[in-house]
Amino acid sequence: MSLFDGIIAAGYVDKGAYVNCTGPSVKFTRKPLTLMLGLLPGLRIKEDKIAAGAPKNSVVTPSLGFGLTLSIGHLVVQTPFYYTSKTSSQDGKWNPGVGLGYRF
Repeated sequence: MSLFDGIIAAGYVDKGAYVNCTGPSVKFTRKPLTLMLGLLPGLRIKEDKIAAGAPKNSVVTPSLGFGLTLSIGHLVVQTPFYYTSKTSSQDGKWNPGVGLGYRF
C-alpha cells in the first residue's frame, strides 16, 4: 500500500513552460508501462510579449489541459494539449506540448 500515488511533470508548450499533475484519466497498465489519457491540472509559465506600459497577464497562471501520459517505472513522458484563448490580434487555438516527469 502506498501513501501517495501521483505524477508530476514539467515541459514546453506554446513558447512557455508548464508544471502539472495528472488528474482524472482512463488508464491502461501492462507492467512496467502505464498509458493514461486524461485531464492535466497545473500551472502555465509564459510571459506576454506586449508593448511597454500595456496591461498584461501574470507570468504564472493556472491551467487545465488534456493529453497522453506514458510512465515506464518512475519515468514519465507526457504530450499535453492546452487551449490559448483568442485575443484582439489572434484566434484561439490548441497547442501541443511535450514534457518529462516522475511517478511517485
